[in-house]
Amino acid sequence: MNAIHTLQLTKAQLLINGEFIESKTTHWQDIVNPATQEVIGQVPFATVDEVNAAIESAQNAFASWSQTPIQARMRIMLKLQDLIRQNAKDIAKVLTAEQGKTLADAEGDIQRGLEVVEHACSIGSLQMGEYIEGVARGVDTYTLQQPLGVCAGITPFNFPAMIPLWMFPMAIVCGNTFVLKPSEQDPLSTMMLVELAIEAGVPAGVLNVVHGGKEVVDLLCTHQDIKAISFVGSTHVGTHVYNLAGQHGKRVQSMMGAKNHVVVMPDANKEQTLNALAGAAFGAAGQRCMALSVAVMVGESKQWIDTLVEKAKTLSVNAGHEPNTDIGPVISPRAKARVIELINSGVEEGATLLLDGRDVQVKGYEQGNFVGQTIFSDVTTDMRIYKEEIFG
Repeated sequence: MNAIHTLQLTKAQLLINGEFIESKTTHWQDIVNPATQEVIGQVPFATVDEVNAAIESAQNAFASWSQTPIQARMRIMLKLQDLIRQNAKDIAKVLTAEQGKTLADAEGDIQRGLEVVEHACSIGSLQMGEYIEGVARGVDTYTLQQPLGVCAGITPFNFPAMIPLWMFPMAIVCGNTFVLKPSEQDPLSTMMLVELAIEAGVPAGVLNVVHGGKEVVDLLCTHQDIKAISFVGSTHVGTHVYNLAGQHGKRVQSMMGAKNHVVVMPDANKEQTLNALAGAAFGAAGQRCMALSVAVMVGESKQWIDTLVEKAKTLSVNAGHEPNTDIGPVISPRAKARVIELINSGVEEGATLLLDGRDVQVKGYEQGNFVGQTIFSDVTTDMRIYKEEIFG
């Protein structure tokens, strides 16, 4: 539990060369509880020198870490998954406070990331190469799995546990070193996981963390020592990262904004389908790439829409830490304003508003960024509300 107790919630720290340090920047941003508007911490926008120092630390650590026996790297992952499991509920509380999702969703966020750490514990077989004898006369072939060097990860606000755990455990267990830039909106739970990684035995320089915005992202995308970048986030930023890093010769995976459509056939199981629609549309306040934004009802299933509306009305909107909450707040007042703007545009452009969540009031949390369940029908492809893919 040492990592949890030593975390400084008031100011997110940088991790450079194995040391948690306070940034020397003059640019700090508040970390705000979206249910209350309470400032629960601050995050620094790292200086150019600090970002360069993190990358240099990773570069210096690569030579020895890449030669570390694979079993030794695996043992660190075994220790890390155990520490995450022990501290999951404490991390979930912080995650809910800074991001807004329900405690159940927060625990699920951590669990999905934990599964990747568990996968990393199988690196002994995952990193095996191949050998083929006799592909031609006197010719054999073989493949080797070798680390690239310094890798970087840029992660979004909606899954501050799962997505960092998608990235740095697999990168470092394969022998790479890593520089992580968490979302500046909710970095505290990410830093708790990072502290657990250091407690698990990740050596100095192998994992580094910097915070910030576009300037830090651009430094990661253009620095000559970074060989690969993984990004998850909006389409706008992801396109920028992909283009800029690609122009500088880096391997890039850029997983960008998405929303899902569903086609409901008339022979579907009605109760199962309506439960799935409500959960997929409104879970995590719609702030996930698996969120359902458009449902196309075919044939007799069109008659289910009224039942879907009634089912959606039963969902509870409240602060994420409150018992029996189904829908927490969105991440920021700006996000709330954008959703309400899109709902307004749907009304203006002629869609039928069956369920209106614009004026939802949550007792005791009147300042929260809450948007209630919202359902449109009679939506056509030329409406902005459809183009923006907002279902709820």
